[in-house]
Amino acid sequence: LIMSPAMWKWTCLVSHLLLSTTVSPLGRQQPPHPKRPFITFTGEQAEGNFNHLVVDERTGHIYLGAVNRIYKLSSDLKVLVTHETGPDDDNPKCYPPRIVQTCNEPLTPTNNINKMLLIDYKENRLIACGSLYQGICKLLRLDDLFKLGEPFHKKEHYLSGVNESGSVFGVIVSYTNMDDKLFIATAVDGKPEYFPTISSRKLTKNSEADGMFAYVFHDEFVASMIKIPSDTFTIIPDFDIYYIYGFSSGNFVYFLTLQPEMISPPGSTTKEQVYTSKLVRLCKEDTAFNSYVEVPIGCEKNGVEYRLLQAAYLSKAGAILARSLGVGPEDDILFTVFSKGQKRKMKSLDESALCIFVLKNINDRIKDRLQSCYRGEGTLDLAWLKVKDIPCSSALLTIDDNFCGLDMNAPLGVSSMVRGLPIFTEDGDRMTSVIAYVYKNHSLAFVGTKSGKLKK
Repeated sequence: LIMSPAMWKWTCLVSHLLLSTTVSPLGRQQPPHPKRPFITFTGEQAEGNFNHLVVDERTGHIYLGAVNRIYKLSSDLKVLVTHETGPDDDNPKCYPPRIVQTCNEPLTPTNNINKMLLIDYKENRLIACGSLYQGICKLLRLDDLFKLGEPFHKKEHYLSGVNESGSVFGVIVSYTNMDDKLFIATAVDGKPEYFPTISSRKLTKNSEADGMFAYVFHDEFVASMIKIPSDTFTIIPDFDIYYIYGFSSGNFVYFLTLQPEMISPPGSTTKEQVYTSKLVRLCKEDTAFNSYVEVPIGCEKNGVEYRLLQAAYLSKAGAILARSLGVGPEDDILFTVFSKGQKRKMKSLDESALCIFVLKNINDRIKDRLQSCYRGEGTLDLAWLKVKDIPCSSALLTIDDNFCGLDMNAPLGVSSMVRGLPIFTEDGDRMTSVIAYVYKNHSLAFVGTKSGKLKK
């Protein structure tokens, strides 16, 4: 979760509720007990915002990424350990970072903004990536936040030059008898020559191993990455792909994104820039990223379009919701928050909608698109490729649910939008975050708002 100070209040509350579901009858609303105020934690005022929060599902311990700090808290928000990550002397104009190559830019004390926080359960460590030195990561022992490793001597160790806390999203794919993979998705801030927008990295057992964060595959022609072509920035100067959420399900890794696009309004001869929310899908085992497909997603209610993705969360349907959707109770459901329209990314309108998607329906749409493209129908249809009209090539093969692409017809875009089912709208206090889970066959969603309110 990426939080403003106001959002932090409800996130602590959500963590408290989730950790106490075994003793709290959430099926019905109860008035708050006067002698049990909400538990709070306040960081040092000089630190600025908290950036990310993860909860260890085994212990209930909370790990909090802040500016220049990583905290380990107990489930009742008492500080157990603190680890300093900054400030340090740096300059964001040093490409590659000065650790790799001497930089002539002046160095000044610079804060380290936490950009990603992941628990690596298999190796009992925390992956904490910051904004210093073009985005290097520390691997910290979960027990005491002791630094196990901090890879910084190779180009691939620098994950993203963007300083915003919401600029990087990671998904760990775990294996029983081999090293895990880390799928990293990041905004590139006009530096596609330095940073891939999506890549898969080696997550080695040894935190100090030479191959930590190396691309899963990399040769002269092919690598486990997607780079935005430099030519794209001549068409849309401020182009970037912003990653809102990521997860794995079945044989695939998914990222939910927001990206600019130039469109021609009806009756107009000039193009204007809008933002399109898209789901990106990749096969877990695809080392060449030939399986990259993206599909537009959005929501509509009473003729009002909600197209600016704010937040998302993957959950199960649960028996009651599953019956109404015509799916199984264990089917994956995406809870998503969109704000109205699709023009202003940074200043979204307050009107917002909570919508749900059945993941299987999105996968079916992707399969249909793959089948039509491999019949030679249409073009690759990706807005961020300079040449938008690359035709699909026909090939005689069977495209099943787990098809992972060939070195043709990739990367691929789906032109028609998949619409979610709107289940709640808010007109005055924009919804900004969502979390969901199943309790006694009911699918519950907690939504945080711009003003720091919590809706259940």
